Amino acid sequence: MNPLLTSMIMLGALATVVVLFRGIGSMAHGGSYGDVRSDHLMFARVVLQAVTVVLILLAALRVL
Repeated sequence: MNPLLTSMIMLGALATVVVLFRGIGSMAHGGSYGDVRSDHLMFARVVLQAVTVVLILLAALRVL
């Protein structure tokens, strides 16, 4: 497998986990600021997760 693609997949997975835990922490903090921030972080997590899944699919299909 391409080392660059592997690195991108691992970086995407790590970024997804980091944003997930920051979003959970923001939800636990509470308040109006926490509500808005947690929504933004959870949306960012979904985007990062989608990008990572696409990279995994590309690696599986050996397109990239």
